[in-house]
Amino acid sequence: MGEFSVFHWLVVLFILALIIPIGKILRRTGHNSAWCLLFFFPLANFIALWVFAFKPWPIDRSSEP
Repeated sequence: MGEFSVFHWLVVLFILALIIPIGKILRRTGHNSAWCLLFFFPLANFIALWVFAFKPWPIDRSSEP
């Protein structure tokens, strides 16, 4: 009961396989990579996706003349 099974380790690896690239993408777009924590909250990740899709990104604002 106190040990992790193979299934538990697969879930941990799956979560890390999603969180790490999401954090890197957010950093490249000029956002804080802590936003990838919204992945754990079902409604919050859907709302965050729409917010990021339609708001001006910080990297776009820095390239304006």
